Amino acid sequence: MEKIIEEEKQGTAVVLEHNATNTRKLYIESYGCQMNFSDSEIVASILAKEGFNTTNNMEEADLVLVNTCSIRDKAEQTVRKRLEKYNRVKERKNPNMKVGVLGCMAERLKSKFLEEEKIVDMVVGPDAYKDLPNLVAEIDEGRDAVNVLLSKEETYGDIAPVRLNSNGVTAFVSITRGCDNMCTFCVVPFTRGRERSRDPHSILEEVNDLWNKGFKEITLLGQNVDSFLWYGGGLKKDFKKASKMAKATAVDFAQLLHKVANAHPDLRIRFSTSNPQDISDDVLHAIAAHRNICNYIHLPVQSGSNRI
Repeated sequence: MEKIIEEEKQGTAVVLEHNATNTRKLYIESYGCQMNFSDSEIVASILAKEGFNTTNNMEEADLVLVNTCSIRDKAEQTVRKRLEKYNRVKERKNPNMKVGVLGCMAERLKSKFLEEEKIVDMVVGPDAYKDLPNLVAEIDEGRDAVNVLLSKEETYGDIAPVRLNSNGVTAFVSITRGCDNMCTFCVVPFTRGRERSRDPHSILEEVNDLWNKGFKEITLLGQNVDSFLWYGGGLKKDFKKASKMAKATAVDFAQLLHKVANAHPDLRIRFSTSNPQDISDDVLHAIAAHRNICNYIHLPVQSGSNRI
């Protein structure tokens, strides 16, 4: 049902089939990692229930959202250039248009966006998307709106994401959020918060739904999917002090792979991203045990060494 309409050089703008009862128009662009594209699907799902149909024509949009990346300065400069374009459209063609910044760049710069980029009406961090209905109501009344609070619990596991960039064959299933590694080159722990996992039951429900809709391949998605010792248990850092019962009922990533692979033996399964320091023999054995888990491991290899 969902389909991609326009893919721009800088980012991706998408549109869904219209709901006849919705009267407002949303234009959303995504930049950066696949987690941002996955989050845009969550945002579109939330705002669809608030009366927004998506559009591929920015000039007619009531609300323009850009989901941002902060991994490098170039990524941020790209977004600033897009904001300049939004400003020109607003000045010349659509003075009633509202503009919001989502994602990691919003989390990093927070209220500075409202002060530096006069075009911006709303700033929303990666853990605050459920507050979008309230934030939209604020900007509708002429007030700037900001929510960049990081959460220790939010996984959006209770929201069925729309498939914005879907070809009807492959889909991403978000299973973790945040990261605890604190690598010196990476902004993720500060923009996406502490590492936490999604409940395995909700993961399997989403996988079942995708299979029933005809999808043939999924990618289990997170900043570091194989570092988790207890999916469904909450924050990674709390595992050591958890009760014996909590540890007994939780599953690690290898066990989660077995569950997903056994649920639909004809569904191809990939996962991203894996950290070399966390991947275990159990994960490798899980890959070897199921023909539908692809022989493919995505590693975030970065180094300042020419030799490496």
